[in-house]
Amino acid sequence: MSFLNCVECTVCGQRHDPKRLLTVCERCGQMLAARYDLERVATRVSRDALRGRPPGMYRFRELTPLDDGEEPVTLGEGGTPLLPLPRLAAQLGLRHVLAKDEGQNPTGTFKARGLSMAITRARTLGARGFVIPSAGNAGGAAAVYAARCGLPCAVIVPRDTPPAAVAEALIGGAHVFTVEGSIADAGKIVAKLAPQIGWFDLSTLKEPYRLEGKKTMGLELAEQLGWAMPDFLVYPTGGGTGLVGIAKAYEELRAMGWLDGALPRFVSVQAEGCAPVVRAWRDGAETTRAWENPVTHAAGLRVPAPFAGRQMLRVLRDSRGDALAVSETAIREAQRLLARLDGVWTAPEAAATVAALMQLKERGALAAEARIVLVLTGSGIKSDPPPLPRPVDLTGSDDEIVARIQRTLAS
Repeated sequence: MSFLNCVECTVCGQRHDPKRLLTVCERCGQMLAARYDLERVATRVSRDALRGRPPGMYRFRELTPLDDGEEPVTLGEGGTPLLPLPRLAAQLGLRHVLAKDEGQNPTGTFKARGLSMAITRARTLGARGFVIPSAGNAGGAAAVYAARCGLPCAVIVPRDTPPAAVAEALIGGAHVFTVEGSIADAGKIVAKLAPQIGWFDLSTLKEPYRLEGKKTMGLELAEQLGWAMPDFLVYPTGGGTGLVGIAKAYEELRAMGWLDGALPRFVSVQAEGCAPVVRAWRDGAETTRAWENPVTHAAGLRVPAPFAGRQMLRVLRDSRGDALAVSETAIREAQRLLARLDGVWTAPEAAATVAALMQLKERGALAAEARIVLVLTGSGIKSDPPPLPRPVDLTGSDDEIVARIQRTLAS
């Protein structure tokens, strides 16, 4: 059964009817969030009861906005592993570094969670089609989930969006349009287009249910850590839905008595060429302001004006967290390092967390015993690879080839 009470504005507190197809707060235009009857949830389900449920994010159904009997639009998202990174940890003099590997979702990134939930709810509440601005992966995920439920989708992306993400949207049957500029420029077009064509706007945090899908990362992390929280949670931050969502998950579990203690220290990681959250954090600002001329090869971090800047900064303050910017070179080096040491080819956005971890260690901010979780938001397969050496091309007889290989391996 559904335990959703209302959809509430995160700034002015105005409550909205969850049976309506909503975007932002009708009073102040700010971000909405789903609110649950957590006391009833705690009486209807236990942590032990979850063990018998199949994997995937919908095993936490009581903490999702699904109606009674509502069937989710799903491709099996969620249930991603929490991988120890022992060799990376050893290199940095740490003992407990873990990675939540979201690259193992159906679409290769954590975007699958948010778009599955958002499209499920929008379909139920009467959406006739979807339109979304994207830096790449959200557009691809929106396309395939829209296809899954038989509704049309339009995706607006910057011209330099990674080809794999564009291909995913196209093969999912979406109408894909490229524009000059960043996701912020695409978002302005979507804001004008959606009401004119009568399709639902799926922009980041401008509807309340992508957040609920991303929140399930936090629910899974709590269970995977034996109903405890890490000391540090390092998160690559573009639009910031996952950062806000994981914090929301922890707060709900604490309210239910399933977790106790302080929140982990959230560390928001951005690229030096697009760091509105880092700048606002260092300035002690209440919210972010738009970053001029955003530049980074990590497309998902190229979000110059995140809608939830105020909410992200609140999470950082409440958790005694931090915000760090890393260079393009550091991202590329971290991407190669993680693959070489622990065998994980992650997206550049996610590799930024490794670069930030190294920065934190150099600052002396991490105790050797600290339990640290890096959120690896996507697979490296979904993005352009970093510069790599060329493979050695061999010719000649088999014996000559074998001898050449032996000399190379011995050098």
